[in-house]
Amino acid sequence: MTQWHIGLVGYGEVGRILAEDLRAQGVAVSACDLKLGHAESAGPLMGHASAHGVKLTASHTELAAGSDLIVSAVTASQAVPVAQACAAALRPGAFFLDVNSASPGAKQRAATHINAAGGRYVEGAVMTSVPPYRIKVPLLLGGPDAASLVPMLDALGFAAKVVSERLGVASATKMCRSVMIKGLEAMVIESFTTARHYGVEDAVIASLRETFPGIDWEKQAAYFFQRVIEHGRRRSEEVREVAQTVREAGLEPWSAAGTAERQGWVADLADAGVFGPPGAPGFGRSPDWRTEADRILRQSKKKD
Repeated sequence: MTQWHIGLVGYGEVGRILAEDLRAQGVAVSACDLKLGHAESAGPLMGHASAHGVKLTASHTELAAGSDLIVSAVTASQAVPVAQACAAALRPGAFFLDVNSASPGAKQRAATHINAAGGRYVEGAVMTSVPPYRIKVPLLLGGPDAASLVPMLDALGFAAKVVSERLGVASATKMCRSVMIKGLEAMVIESFTTARHYGVEDAVIASLRETFPGIDWEKQAAYFFQRVIEHGRRRSEEVREVAQTVREAGLEPWSAAGTAERQGWVADLADAGVFGPPGAPGFGRSPDWRTEADRILRQSKKKD
C-alpha cells in the first residue's frame, strides 16, 4: 500500500482531509490546486502540505504523470476540464476517481477524456458531509472499472460501494439527494432570516418542531448557516449541476435554480466580509444562527 502514489486534484477541505488520512498511513500523496497560483491563498495550502508531507505540483499533468490513482475533488464546473488536463499525461491503467458533484452528463464527458487516454475512470458520489467521517465518508461508485478500484480503496480506508457499472447512476443519486439537502439549507436561511426580521422566529421554530419532532431546528439552523457561509460558492456551483441533472431528465429545475441563487447570494455576502474575514474567530461559526441572520439583515438595510 505504501508503494502507491495518490494524486489529489483540489486541495480544499476535502483534499486536505484525504491528504491527512492517507499520509497517516504512509501513502505518498501529491496535490495541485488553482489557488496555489495566487499569493493570498497559496500560503495556507503550502503550510498544510509541508506539515503533512504532501508534494505540491505545478500542474495537472505533472500530478497525473506520477499517480497510480487520481482523486478529483474540485468545484463542479471544473470536473470536465480537470479530467481533460490530467488525461494529457495519465499513466496507462491509472485510476481516475471523480468525486465532484457534477451531473451524470458531465461525468460521462469526463470519462471520455480519461478512457481515451488509457486511464480507468470511476465516478464517485460523496453522500454526506466529509468532515465528520473523513476518509470513511459514504462513497458510491459507478462505471465499468468501479469494481476493480474497490480493493485499492478498501486498503486505503475508504468506505466505497459500487452501485452500477453504468456511468451516471451514482451521480444521479447524489444530485437528486442534493435537490433536497441543499434546498433545505437555502430554505432555512431564507425562512429563518425573514422570521428574524419580523420577530416571529420562536413561533416558526415551535411550529416546525411540532410538525417535525425529530429535528432540533435550533441546532440544524446553526449548522446550515455555518456550512453555507463557509462553502456557499462551492454549493451554488454544485446546485447548478443539480439543476442540469434535472434538465437532463426533461424537467424544469425551478427549485434547484432558486437554491443555487440563494447559496450564491450568501457566498457573495461572505466574500464581501459581512460575516467577518474568512478564518477569523466567529466567521460562520456562531452556535446561534441568529447572529448570522442579524448580519444578513444589517447588510440588507444598508442596501435600502
